[in-house]
Amino acid sequence: PSGLAAAYHLRRLGHEVHIHDAADAPGGMMRYGIPRYRLPREVLDAEIDRIRALGVRMHLGAQVVDLRAAMRDGGFDAAFLAVGAGVGRNANIPAGAAAKVIDAVAFLHEMEGAEPPQIGRRVVVYGGGDTAVDAARTAKRLGGEPLIVYRRTRDRMPAQDFEVREAEEEGVLVRWLSTIQHVDVGEITVERMALDDAGFPQPTGETETLEADTVILALGQDTDLSLVRDLDGVEVADGVVRVGPDMMTGHAGVFAGGDMVPAERTVTVAVGHGKKAARQIDAF
Repeated sequence: PSGLAAAYHLRRLGHEVHIHDAADAPGGMMRYGIPRYRLPREVLDAEIDRIRALGVRMHLGAQVVDLRAAMRDGGFDAAFLAVGAGVGRNANIPAGAAAKVIDAVAFLHEMEGAEPPQIGRRVVVYGGGDTAVDAARTAKRLGGEPLIVYRRTRDRMPAQDFEVREAEEEGVLVRWLSTIQHVDVGEITVERMALDDAGFPQPTGETETLEADTVILALGQDTDLSLVRDLDGVEVADGVVRVGPDMMTGHAGVFAGGDMVPAERTVTVAVGHGKKAARQIDAF
């Protein structure tokens, strides 16, 4: 969303714009992270077609590995990085060798493939954010019986309340104050938590075994920052790239936005970054 927005506004300002995308189709996390029931693909494709029609050139399946070389060889005056947070975080949960454990980002990405992922009937989603709810509601649409396992209470759940409510209306179950201790073939072991005086969950030692064909981990997302690792002046802290008020990194001519900079990780914020960056790139 951030890269597409920047390309749209840069093109309107009269610049020649090229999008380089490692994926086979444009849209980033809008296509590969947000389920179709929330963002119909015909709507997304129509918006992207409008950007293409302006003359923005899209190079798909074209991952940039060396930014300096790409800018030099392409004769580019500036670059806007909008890689997104497409790397799912893993938890150090003991699991049997044959246990089926996947991360939610990969699961939602697979939904854009020719064949939907095989997850079985009993699906456990571990996490409490919007991605966890998306994964559970998607599993429900695949014929599964999803259960969300979350270590805290509903009032501390980061997912939007209406998303949780709609998930429950669709038949998604939620097990509050619980953590996964172990995953094995066809089952998981969960431990019940209890809130301490400060409201933080603490282990109780009480465990229970639940049936699970697949465990989907939705524990947050990170950005692959290998693209900026060797760029002079680029500051990385807490897994994101620091930018100035002009959206430029510490390397002249290289700007960044969306999930890879410090901000709320939403499509709306990312689109705003793209528009702001376009203006600043034009000024640069």
